[in-house]
Amino acid sequence: MVVCAPWGAERMAGHDETCDGGAAGIMTGLVEGTRIATAMGWRPVEAIAMGDKVLTFDAGLQRVTEVLRDPLWSGESACPRRFWPLEVPRGALGNRTVIRVLPDQAMLLESDAAEALYGDPFALLPGEVLEGIRGIARVPPERNQQVVVLHFAEDQVVFDETGALFFAPSSRDLMDRAMHDRDGPLYTVLPPDEARALAAQIEIELSSDTIPLPRDMRAAVSSF
Repeated sequence: MVVCAPWGAERMAGHDETCDGGAAGIMTGLVEGTRIATAMGWRPVEAIAMGDKVLTFDAGLQRVTEVLRDPLWSGESACPRRFWPLEVPRGALGNRTVIRVLPDQAMLLESDAAEALYGDPFALLPGEVLEGIRGIARVPPERNQQVVVLHFAEDQVVFDETGALFFAPSSRDLMDRAMHDRDGPLYTVLPPDEARALAAQIEIELSSDTIPLPRDMRAAVSSF
């Protein structure tokens, strides 16, 4: 899958960490408690280790090549709002239960608007552009909230038990990608302005309380 956009691969390539007065906040990754489809069934992301096989959207089961774990906010003071995760109410994006998404964590969403614009019904949008859509809002993180980033040999999208699809970056560095990915990256996160415009269109499309799971997900997780 290719979502044509000039921005996003570099931003999502690693663990996006921003310092704030000596403390550090994490804006990309999966919050602990997120349950991911693996070869051993649904498992909390914090229980996944390097070498485990995880079910991916386009490439079936793939081995995790690296796992990064860090606190969402390392400061003693209250976590600044820009690091707060977004809470997605049940059914807002077709998710079966409430989920939390970090601001820079990309989600793969299906929409008619994406297909009309890019020739592909699936597009990667950073979580922050979903704020305000169908009750999606920032919420303060739990105390000592942990964040996990799963890396693979190539960029992947992984399945969450609620029905969400999350981007998981390659462990390769940007120079290696530039030398070997001659056809361009498989996944690219839409730039902010395009992502916000598409998110607005997706909100219009969501005329019912829930939307069906993506077609590929229904088949992939039928045995879980």
